[in-house]
Amino acid sequence: MGSGGKAAFARRDFGGAGNAAAGRGIGRDQVSERPRYIAVEGPIGVGKTTLAELLAAELGAQLVCEQPDENPFLSAFYKDPRRNAMSTQLFYLLQRYQQQGELVQGDLFVRGGIVADYLFAKDRLFASLTLSNDELALYERIYQMLRPRVATPDLVVYLQAPTPVLLERIRHRGRAAEKPIRTEYVEQVSQAYAEFFFRYEEGPLLIVDVSELDFLANADHRAELFSVIRRTRAGVNHWTRR
Repeated sequence: MGSGGKAAFARRDFGGAGNAAAGRGIGRDQVSERPRYIAVEGPIGVGKTTLAELLAAELGAQLVCEQPDENPFLSAFYKDPRRNAMSTQLFYLLQRYQQQGELVQGDLFVRGGIVADYLFAKDRLFASLTLSNDELALYERIYQMLRPRVATPDLVVYLQAPTPVLLERIRHRGRAAEKPIRTEYVEQVSQAYAEFFFRYEEGPLLIVDVSELDFLANADHRAELFSVIRRTRAGVNHWTRR
């Protein structure tokens, strides 16, 4: 979730990314050895939904996307984040949990696998940025009840870009609800993501610098990135197109 709030939200340490118990991924495709459950992540404006859509089409996978337009509190949050953070965050948490529950119940085994444009564990990242101490304590109780029932991706693709690039992409897509977003908030979110994935230990991680990468319009860029994703097997991997 994004914010146009003026005040800087203090980041809180919500523990290592791999501390909470969670369901395991479903492994790799027996023929291609590629991950069958891939999550694409990154800060607002980085292009995670676009990449998830393209990757799902390339792999013949089922696409699972967040539905921000369904959140009735989002517009109010952008205007007054302090007042509306809790309701907005809980809506997202429960929406993501419902989607993840459907995956665990069988969608993970669909032909072609799954590509999602979010990682469930990142929900706490935004909660730590936007909620008061009391709100965060309540949120954590709810989160910890839900987390063990969520599957862990076999691969996370984390997209990075500098703040000016993110701001330009946000402005370019022209969503009315995102107009109040301030530079300070985008910087905070980017830094929080960097810290989160620095500690991520739940599975293979591919970190991609998309500053000079146009995987939507440039077929060569797209093919190179898809090739790197297919080759990623384990550990933390970094890729920048040169």
